[in-house]
Amino acid sequence: MTATTPDALEGLEPAAAPAGRIRAFLTDLWSDKAGFFGMLFLTILLLLAVFAPLIVPYDPGAQSLTDRLQPPAWTAEGTSAHILGTDNLGRDVLSRLIMGARISMLVGFAVVAIAGSVGVVAGLIAGYRGGKIDAVIMRIVDTQVAFPGLLLALIILTVIGPSATTVIIVLSINGWMVYARVTRGAVLSVKERGYVEAAELVGAKSRRVIFRHILPGLTAPLLTLVILEFARIILAEAALSFLGLGIQPPQTSWGLDVAIGRDYIFNSWWLVTFPGIAIALTVLSANMVASWLRIRTNPLARAKRFAETSIQEGDL
Repeated sequence: MTATTPDALEGLEPAAAPAGRIRAFLTDLWSDKAGFFGMLFLTILLLLAVFAPLIVPYDPGAQSLTDRLQPPAWTAEGTSAHILGTDNLGRDVLSRLIMGARISMLVGFAVVAIAGSVGVVAGLIAGYRGGKIDAVIMRIVDTQVAFPGLLLALIILTVIGPSATTVIIVLSINGWMVYARVTRGAVLSVKERGYVEAAELVGAKSRRVIFRHILPGLTAPLLTLVILEFARIILAEAALSFLGLGIQPPQTSWGLDVAIGRDYIFNSWWLVTFPGIAIALTVLSANMVASWLRIRTNPLARAKRFAETSIQEGDL
């Protein structure tokens, strides 16, 4: 019989550790059913967005006036060829919903990445440096917050012209301030802690202190903020597209589909119902995931939920 050496056991630890963390993550997520179903919906939506060209049953821009305004398949006049019906130009509603998810996810992720990066860096510098630098950055933030964001978006989109790229730029300009404020507040609360002072005493440069010692400790609140902002961006993009200043044909968007279907809302209810449901479920799912994440990353909130669960189980 061959003996198992300590060296052999050490080789198994790196492979086993990730599996254990994933299992713990999934167990914790499953304990919060709302967060679990929210994460499940967003995961399915992301997969649909990534593989949309391979999944859509029809070209979302293909028109067929002979098939216009067909109701969903489960209604008396519906057909299985178009499960969710067709719009006023005979385009398949299901195909447009899937491709609309692609546009919404692209805009959401792009805006969060751009606005989040700029805002977090600005907040880190303002909170850590303080003094005049902090005053200048925060006055810029206050000035932009005071200016109506929708008006700024309408001006830029009207001058430059509406497109997916322009929408991303406009929403990024309107969204970086919240990251800067949250990050600055968090930095002010941690920069006087011992590990930050220790790093400064040993001669670490400011850049290293900020990005290697302070930023990792802000991951939890920033991640929750990112998910909430993602939900807000989905709504903002849909609103701009509804107003005709967002995504333009032949591209498709949930907000654009709602705008197209508003003239047929009483006769062809499915044109606005399904895009509206998609927007609502996406925003609701993002908020449920953010709520779960806030509790998971906050020891006090976790202890409170554990106490509430224990009391309920004791009553049962």
